[in-house]
Amino acid sequence: LPPPARALTPRRAPAPHPAQGRYASPLDDDDDFEPAARRHRGNEMKPHVAFALGMVAAAALLITYQQAMYKAPPPCPTAAEMCPDVKSVLGDVLKGCPVPECPQAKCPTPRCPEPQCPTPYCPKVELPESITRGCPEPDKSRIVAEYRAAQLANVGANIIECAPGQNCRADRSKRFARLGQQGVTLWFTGLSGSGKTTITELLEKELTFRHGKMVYRIDGDNLRTGLTKDLGFSPSDRGESVRRASETAALFADAGVITMVTLISPYRDARNRARSLHRDKGLPFLETYLDVPLDVVRSRDPKGLYKKADAGQIKGFTGVSAPYEEPLDPEITLKTHELTVQECVDNIIKELQRRGLLQGEPLANPALAPPDGGSVVDLVAKGERLQALKAEAKTLPGVPLRDLEVNWLQVIGEGWASPLRGFMREGALMQALHFNSMLVDPRNFTGMQGYTEKPTDWLHTEVHPPTRVSMPIPITLPITDYTKKVVGSAKAVTLYSSAGKPLAILRNPEIYEHRKEEIIARCFGIIDPDHPYIKTIQSAGSWLMGGEVELLGKITYNDGLDKFRLTVNELRDEFSRKGADTVFAFQTRNPTHAGHAFLMKDAQRQLKKRGFKNPVLWLSPLGGWTKDSDVPLDVRVQQHEAVINEGMLDADSTVMAIWPSPMIYAGPTEVQFHAKSRRVGGASFFVVGRDPAGMPRTTPGPLKGEDLYHPDHGRYVLSYSPGVGEMEFLAFDKVYYDKRDHTMKQKDKSRADDFISISGTKMRTLAALGATPCPNQIPTDLVASKCIPPGFMVEGGWAKMVDYYQNKDTKEWVHYSTQHEPPALATYARPSGTFNHPSFAVAFQSTTPHVATAPAPGAPVSPWHHIALGDASKGFNMVTEIPRGTTTKLEVQKELAGNPIKHDLKKGKVREYSYGLTFFNYGMLPQTWEDPAVRDMASNATGDNDPLDILELGPAPRRVGEVVPVKVLGNLRLIDQGELDHKILALALDHPKAAAINSMSDLDKEYPGTTAALVDWLKMYKTTDGKAVNVLASDTPDSAAAAAAVITECHGAWKKLAVDKTAPNPGKFWLPA
Repeated sequence: LPPPARALTPRRAPAPHPAQGRYASPLDDDDDFEPAARRHRGNEMKPHVAFALGMVAAAALLITYQQAMYKAPPPCPTAAEMCPDVKSVLGDVLKGCPVPECPQAKCPTPRCPEPQCPTPYCPKVELPESITRGCPEPDKSRIVAEYRAAQLANVGANIIECAPGQNCRADRSKRFARLGQQGVTLWFTGLSGSGKTTITELLEKELTFRHGKMVYRIDGDNLRTGLTKDLGFSPSDRGESVRRASETAALFADAGVITMVTLISPYRDARNRARSLHRDKGLPFLETYLDVPLDVVRSRDPKGLYKKADAGQIKGFTGVSAPYEEPLDPEITLKTHELTVQECVDNIIKELQRRGLLQGEPLANPALAPPDGGSVVDLVAKGERLQALKAEAKTLPGVPLRDLEVNWLQVIGEGWASPLRGFMREGALMQALHFNSMLVDPRNFTGMQGYTEKPTDWLHTEVHPPTRVSMPIPITLPITDYTKKVVGSAKAVTLYSSAGKPLAILRNPEIYEHRKEEIIARCFGIIDPDHPYIKTIQSAGSWLMGGEVELLGKITYNDGLDKFRLTVNELRDEFSRKGADTVFAFQTRNPTHAGHAFLMKDAQRQLKKRGFKNPVLWLSPLGGWTKDSDVPLDVRVQQHEAVINEGMLDADSTVMAIWPSPMIYAGPTEVQFHAKSRRVGGASFFVVGRDPAGMPRTTPGPLKGEDLYHPDHGRYVLSYSPGVGEMEFLAFDKVYYDKRDHTMKQKDKSRADDFISISGTKMRTLAALGATPCPNQIPTDLVASKCIPPGFMVEGGWAKMVDYYQNKDTKEWVHYSTQHEPPALATYARPSGTFNHPSFAVAFQSTTPHVATAPAPGAPVSPWHHIALGDASKGFNMVTEIPRGTTTKLEVQKELAGNPIKHDLKKGKVREYSYGLTFFNYGMLPQTWEDPAVRDMASNATGDNDPLDILELGPAPRRVGEVVPVKVLGNLRLIDQGELDHKILALALDHPKAAAINSMSDLDKEYPGTTAALVDWLKMYKTTDGKAVNVLASDTPDSAAAAAAVITECHGAWKKLAVDKTAPNPGKFWLPA
């Protein structure tokens, strides 16, 4: 190899060129000395010649090998390959002019540098003037526009946001639900000066600070200083500005942000592309057109731009020297020259609410307020599910419900307390008592979905559900010690009405202490022992049972008012049917007069002024339990009907539907629940008066009659209550009767003497007096004149009021929602009156079996005197009064003709067993009498002056009035206030094992624990009514023979009373002639 001609000075090899990589030779610079010097040294170093030659040979071999393995580097890329084709870039701009190609990059030796492309075009076309003379100047903006269009049309094959089937982003619907709002783009378009900036500035503040929403505004200022800084004002650049704004807005909307774009965006095609972009991504897009005439915006000209455009200082100014294409079908149109800024903002917010965009989840009807928790709870079983539950209910332990708890069950099951799905467990109760609200996680964002539907976990507090809903009052199910024992460790129980009708199944019961004092103190915040609802708490059982429920069909009351009882879903459907664009609710515990009508009409007027077209009134009388002095439910409902039918309220825009909740009279705490339930029903507005849910103090003392709560506190607390959401409250002050025009309105202080106040007390007094309309000259003393001012109440409504107050003690009224379906009756029993009312009676027809002595023609069969007693050989006849599984006390009436079966009453009220469900059929033995003149020597007690009581202990419920032949098994002797009350124990002869069961011991073998349960029941059943424990002569039943002897003795006493007439009639009993 010829040696390189260079100096003998050693040097470092240059770094290899990146393009050569592993192809660079490591031996290029191994020869560091000149050949002459090598020969000279060779002559001087002959002893080493052999070694040197060997080294040379080795080096030659190594170099040969390297050359054999050497691969040439790839050719250097050319500028033509790296730069756009000049011809394609310049297009026809240089048509006819010679266009040089990009020069080939020259590869220097031995290294090849990277070719560099000039900017913006490669290479810069430098043509001699002799060639380019006459060629047009390039239109750079058009070149850029065409190039941009080509690039946008070329979708990159490798730009894939998310592979098919892959969830690479958080679920949009869950994101929206968690944020409590839906992403949307509000695209504001209109001429300069139409108000886009002014309106969106206020809208941004309202949505952000009043409604708590995430909002962002994209306008020309924040675009031109960044995202569109490179764009001019050509049509193409304006279109590109719109495109970039729409892409950005779509990203914001996808993130859940309410995004406002405020661009003139004059071209319809560009706006339509923005709309299509959102549509393709499944995002809402509301084109908002500020429709203002050109002369108006010219007169406004806040920046002086129109003057400059007219002077030619601004080229291409929209509306002057450039076109504006109006939207053809915008979602929102605002004539800002006719509306105030606030009205424009209110209209936009109303539209967002109407579309449900201010809620985290889509709504079936955005015109209706969303229920707490996001969806309506509906626990009413239907179809096959209902049949399966009814069959299951028969196999479960039973829990009795008072009328009050039936009302609460309806509230829960129909969804009025959404998202509550059952009677409160202890954890939910604690939240309600201490926070008037409850945390929930309906979409399971934190893994805490349904945590209040499980046994309370007192230690699980590290994770907090994200959503707080209103839950201000305790909705609980009290039970007694007896019922607690019955339930035991059962996984489900059946809830029964007082008539023994199964109403619901409660699952996974959680039984906990009924801390009455804490509940009263936290809920009511007052000390008033005689408060009516507080008394119901104090008289209830010592335990509470929580658990989720399923209703065995819709709860009905058979009182003539069921048609007004709509479930939450039925009510919301009715609002939709009427075409409501919003709903406002009004509640009163009193009849509706012209003052109420004024308030309701005024509320409707206010809503229409705010832009609503068809605000529908929900007149919602409270239907559940109320105190005795309140106006009965049927009176209120029928009076409301008259107000609507006689035109005081518009029937087309009014829905009258009973709200099923009880009234607990807890003032500011309770009114929060009133609002919550109305919100669940679909109301966005609630009309609230003074002292909502309040009442006077009832406990005797110097403060009796004073208001328990300050009249202004209720609506004030309501306005700031947790979980109130978007609901608004329409407050009003007292209204007065105007003697000039005979209407109710707010007082005009300039002529105060023309207005009179008609209080509730005065109204009731006038109704009781039967007051008639006053003459045109209204007297000073209405009570003395016995007249009611004309127009104060519609004629039919006032007539109903007079009827009630003049006959409230003699007629039958529906005081509150009480179930009136009686237990099953014997086929020969003839009912009359209303069950669960003093009027209810069951008479016996001539077809009654086992009649010993026929009654007189036309006279009823007496179950006490006409039905035969029977005997031990063929069976004694039991007349069933109280079927197994019921709690309503029914008994043969000794004083009434024919001795019908009626309710047992106390102070005019129906009595019930509060201790628990009866596990026996209770009745009487005909033709027997426990003579009060006979004293039992063992107990020193006298007879209780009644027919003998008998308890049939078989598993099958009997019918009211059913005559059942039984086998007597024993007797328990109850000592009650000095009277001996025999309880004969028996088993129906139609029981499959009646022949083999002859004593209570035998029965205990078949049904273990029966005797012990009877002893417990008979001793304790009055304790839940505040009475002392009963005393039994012995906890061991007497034998069947001893029981038969008691029956024989009492039959003889009856003969002396009813047949021989030798015994005095101590109770004015009805006896057959």
